Amino acid sequence: MTSILVLCTGNVCRSPIAEGMLRDALQRRFGSQGVSVASAGTAGWEGSGAMPESVQAAAERGVDIGGHVAQRLTPGMLQRSDLVLCMAGEHRDHVGAVFPEAAARAFTLKELARLTEEEPPDHPQGPDVLVERVRAADAARRAGSGGNPHDEDVADPLGMSLESYRAIAWELEVWIERLVRGVFGPSEAPAPAVAEEA
Repeated sequence: MTSILVLCTGNVCRSPIAEGMLRDALQRRFGSQGVSVASAGTAGWEGSGAMPESVQAAAERGVDIGGHVAQRLTPGMLQRSDLVLCMAGEHRDHVGAVFPEAAARAFTLKELARLTEEEPPDHPQGPDVLVERVRAADAARRAGSGGNPHDEDVADPLGMSLESYRAIAWELEVWIERLVRGVFGPSEAPAPAVAEEA
């Protein structure tokens, strides 16, 4: 099974929401056996729950992260991940500094969404395409594609109002939808209903 690690700083605000939303989106698409999703923090608040505002903002968008437990990033997590999806450029840079072998698999959410949208699959793809799509995105990045240094990060809402968390949850939802389409192509269209004969 392919695996995605979502990374932020404390693993209590942004990454738990993104993890929950991404897991839900991929489970709707592939079922529970498709892609595993976890999260961690570069300075993770080990053992803490998600911030109450994160839990509420996610719940308002239909995602339950009430059972989240924060963890600090380890080299083993990076080694096992097919994709490290970072909330900000500083987290992607941290991966490259502490575990250079994973640098080619580390992207910000917005960066990877943009890169995969440049050449999206024209029909739905299965979960195993993730590794190939991440490789292609890294090659495009090295060739100079997909960047926008003025809109790279998802802001950290720690210490801000519930409204800020809601705004972050909305932003994450939009970019995760874009990412899933960019990596895996359009969703399968539902089968047309067959009219019963009278």
